[in-house]
Amino acid sequence: MTFVLIFITAVLSATALKNNKLFERMALIPYRVVHRKEWYRVISYGFVHGDYMHLIVNMLVLLSFGPYLEQLFKTYEYAGTLSNEYLSFALLYFGGLIVSVVPDLIRKRNNPQYSSIGASGAVSAVIFASVFFNPLGKIYLMGIIPLPGILFALLYIGYEQYMNRRQSDRINHEAHLCGAIFGFIYPLLIDFSLWRVFTENLTK
Repeated sequence: MTFVLIFITAVLSATALKNNKLFERMALIPYRVVHRKEWYRVISYGFVHGDYMHLIVNMLVLLSFGPYLEQLFKTYEYAGTLSNEYLSFALLYFGGLIVSVVPDLIRKRNNPQYSSIGASGAVSAVIFASVFFNPLGKIYLMGIIPLPGILFALLYIGYEQYMNRRQSDRINHEAHLCGAIFGFIYPLLIDFSLWRVFTENLTK
């Protein structure tokens, strides 16, 4: 499923970057979602990006974590913990997209000029679900510095909170935070007993 998501996102993002009408039609605009009932936007916005670098970074990170998580879900499906690996991954990814923009839908619902794009919230969910299952696994900060997943997660949360308070750039840091939190608790929504997996792997 990871490769399908990357392919579809790449095609739609590249097309939307050349087609302003499509770009505008797919972007998350809370005003239109709430007042015009264009609810599809809470999903479609994750398939368009502001530029190619935005797209490439998100897709590379998804490629780094998605297949691992899919394989893990397959293992739990065989063990009887999950009913379907593909459904579990889809619920994680699309759930991350939706949960990420709930604050925007509430706070920006009366601002017709506000919009948000990109799969970062969903990708954050995938990263943090991976950290849940492998908290001591190495994640490379800036692609260079190896850190235990749990330490990376704490630094990520701290950074995103700091940047969200500053609001000094055009990045939706709150969406990153919401997606990350959703990704971490997602395994518990599947089966709360999976908490033991996290604690056991954290204390190895």
